[in-house]
Amino acid sequence: MTNEELITYFDEQLFLPDLKATSKDELFEEIVDQFVKIKYLKNREILLDMLRRREQLGSTGIGKNVAIPHGRTTSASDVMIAFGKSKQGIEYNSVDNKPVNLVFMIIAPPQDENNIYLPILGKMVEILNKSKTRSKLMEAETYEEFIDIILKG
Repeated sequence: MTNEELITYFDEQLFLPDLKATSKDELFEEIVDQFVKIKYLKNREILLDMLRRREQLGSTGIGKNVAIPHGRTTSASDVMIAFGKSKQGIEYNSVDNKPVNLVFMIIAPPQDENNIYLPILGKMVEILNKSKTRSKLMEAETYEEFIDIILKG
C-alpha cells in the first residue's frame, strides 16, 4: 500500500485536531460520535461495544503516544479512518504506559472487497514509527497539513 492509496481512506469530516477526551472511553465516544454525525455509521452502540471488546484483547495504544483503535463492524459499509489529536494526552493503558496524543481509528466492514484492512494497519504503523512524522502530526492544524504529512510519511 502506498501513502497515496492510504489517504483515500481519510475524510476531512473525520479530522479532529482538538480532542476533548481525557480517558480511553471518552475518546472512543468522541470519535464514534463524529462517525455518526457525518452519517458514516448508524449504530453508535454497536461500534463502541466492538472497540471496547477489541481493547480487552490487548491495548491498541502502540506506544510513542500513538493509538490505533480498530475493528470490523456490520454498521460500516467501507473502510474509513478518523484522525484525532490531543494536546493534553489521554490515559490509554498503552503498551509503554504513556498517554496518547495521536489517534487513528480504523473502522471496516466485516469483509472489505479488496481486503485492505490489514495493509492499512501495517502502513499506519510504518508511518507512525518515525518520530519526525509524529512531531509534525502534533503540529498539524488543518486537514491539508495533515494529508501532506501522511503523503510524505
